[in-house]
Amino acid sequence: MERPISSLGVRGILTVVGAGPGDEDLITLKAIKAIKSANVILYDALINESLLNYATDDTELIFVGKRKGCYAFQQEQINELIVAKAKEKGHVVRLKGGDPFVFGRGAEEIDYVRQFGLQTFVVPGISSAIAVPAYQGIPLTKRGASESFWVITGTTKQHQLSNDVALAAKSTATVVILMGMGKLAEIVQTFSKENKQDTAIAIIQNGTRDNENVGIGTISTIEKIVSEKQLANPAIIIIGDVVKERAVLSSIYSEVTRSE
Repeated sequence: MERPISSLGVRGILTVVGAGPGDEDLITLKAIKAIKSANVILYDALINESLLNYATDDTELIFVGKRKGCYAFQQEQINELIVAKAKEKGHVVRLKGGDPFVFGRGAEEIDYVRQFGLQTFVVPGISSAIAVPAYQGIPLTKRGASESFWVITGTTKQHQLSNDVALAAKSTATVVILMGMGKLAEIVQTFSKENKQDTAIAIIQNGTRDNENVGIGTISTIEKIVSEKQLANPAIIIIGDVVKERAVLSSIYSEVTRSE
């Protein structure tokens, strides 16, 4: 099947696409159209690989993700690969979990390839920072419980805990930490210094997927809960009173929406 992009005679295009948090139904129609039109798809480890079924049979699929600290490609190599494949084949889709502009390095890739004359587009995705708590009935804001929320990376480029975690711990806001499981002990210590040992916390592994695993506790108990439930990456940490406001969701509704 000829792709729309080919019929326009355009060569050298990058579309950075957000694949959503994991549930294959949580992807936008625009994202599906981009996947269908791709000549090459470079995809990450956290995407639901069933989404690749939307690609045509002759689309080149290249895994460029990271698993347990092992990189298929370094970021610099990915940047160069995008340019090479776009020049060779036309339309490259860079498929990323969640939203590509929320700790997804999508902006970095766009900045790089524009130096080489590629046209660039972005398709936003449903961020795991919002969708994963929602699937567990945790509202990031709720009147009387939280007026705002922070979304923070747990590990910076220097492999340190972000200084913003300490600032967030002083606030009354909901705190959502991505990529933070390796820094959990430091996070607990940071919140404990602010006398927030009894603050509610949830950790959700493989959020929105069938193998989702959840631990609910307080700052003082969460490390024990993580050990008992064997929680690990990929996981999202949510800290704040909204965890206690967790809504009761119908599992029947969840099953229906996933099967449609």
